Amino acid sequence: MTTETPKVHTQNSGRGALIGLAALFFIPLMGAFWLYYSGGWRPAGSTNHGELISPARPLAQYELTTLGGSTAKENLFRGKWTLLYIDDGRCDETCRQALWTIRQTRLLLAEDMDRVQRVFIAESNCCDSAFLTAEHPGLETLQVSGDQAQAWLTQFPRDAAGVTPYIFIVDPLGNLMMRFDSRQNPKGLLQDLEKLLKLSHIG
Repeated sequence: MTTETPKVHTQNSGRGALIGLAALFFIPLMGAFWLYYSGGWRPAGSTNHGELISPARPLAQYELTTLGGSTAKENLFRGKWTLLYIDDGRCDETCRQALWTIRQTRLLLAEDMDRVQRVFIAESNCCDSAFLTAEHPGLETLQVSGDQAQAWLTQFPRDAAGVTPYIFIVDPLGNLMMRFDSRQNPKGLLQDLEKLLKLSHIG
C-alpha cells in the first residue's frame, strides 16, 4: 500500500523554501526603498555636490512682485526646473557670483537649457536694475514685500547667520529639493542638475 503524504510534504517544503528566499531578497530591498524615500536616509557615498532637502518641500503660494510693480505670473515655480537665488537687491560681489553661476550653469546644459529658468528674489533694497538688465537678460527678478514676506522666506533653509549664499533648486512641480553653496566649484551644481534632468520625466 502506498501513500502520497511524503510527496505533499516535499512540495510544501519546496514552496516554503522559495517563499523564504523571496523574503530574504525583497524585505531588505523594500526596507532600503522606505529609508531612502521616506526616512530621509542617503548613502554615505552619495555623489551629490549640493545638499538634498529631504523630504522635498512644496513651496507655499505667495504674491511676488516684478521690478515693474506688477504681480508675478501665477505658478511661477511650475513647469520648469528653477535655479533660485535670494539676496539683497543691491547685489554685492557674492550675489553677483551666485547669479553668474546660475547663468553659466543653464547655458552649459545646452539642449536642456530651455527646461530650466533662473529666478532672483530680492528680499530688500530692490534693485540694481542696470546691472541685472545688462548682465543677466532673461533672469526673472522679483521682490517680496508685506507682512507675510519673511514668513514665506523661512521655507528656504538658510544658516542662522544668513551668510551662506545658497542657490536653491526647485523641481517642475514646485517642490524645493536641493541647495548648493555658490562659493563651491560651480561644476558641482552643473553635475547635480544634469543628473536631475536626466532622471526626470517632468519639466
